[in-house]
Amino acid sequence: MVAWGNAWLAGHVGLDEVADRVESAGGPTVVGDVPLRRHLADLRGDGLSEFRLALPAPGDPLGLSGPPEFNAAAVEARQAVIAVLSERRLGLVPFVDRRGSSYVGVRMSAHEAGPVRHDLPSVAEADRELTDAMRDATEALAGVDGPAPVRPDRLGARGGELAPGYPARAHRVAALAARLATVVQLAGERGLTSGQVTARDAALRDLDRAIRRALVACCHAILEPSPDRP
Repeated sequence: MVAWGNAWLAGHVGLDEVADRVESAGGPTVVGDVPLRRHLADLRGDGLSEFRLALPAPGDPLGLSGPPEFNAAAVEARQAVIAVLSERRLGLVPFVDRRGSSYVGVRMSAHEAGPVRHDLPSVAEADRELTDAMRDATEALAGVDGPAPVRPDRLGARGGELAPGYPARAHRVAALAARLATVVQLAGERGLTSGQVTARDAALRDLDRAIRRALVACCHAILEPSPDRP
């Protein structure tokens, strides 16, 4: 939603394409009880200028700046979208929307959000952090006995796709971050002893943080001044 929404605001795609892309990933999407297309159009009428991504984890409120109610909901969901309007910011937190035996979609709760954070990394900074974290995690996991970790180059290339209008480096870093996120998930599912789990978790914690920072940076890359784009 952040990537395609920002591409829409920059004039690279249309509103219908944004809604189609979002709903192809999660199913029919509503904000409160308002369909996504109508909600986005309403936000545009309220002076919508950009979308920001938050990918927080417990102890690491990445992309969040309050208030507490919004932060708590976003940390629980581990993701949120911040819509920057002319006079306020609106935080949107997604959760699974199940109705009856067959309907599965996404419902977003709306919250007042704090000011946009400007201490987030650029794509170039996030790229370097991700490379360093990947190297350190690989070295650390090499010393953990048990099933061999999955290598990122053996995973499919899908995931982390951005929208038209984003710089090439952002596309590349986002795709790598998405593959590494799968590595972290698979590593958590492999059979290890308790001692191995402790070593693995320590090795992957920094990698997870670098992945989240990279995805946030990539989704914001279209907002950066052109001289700073890789």
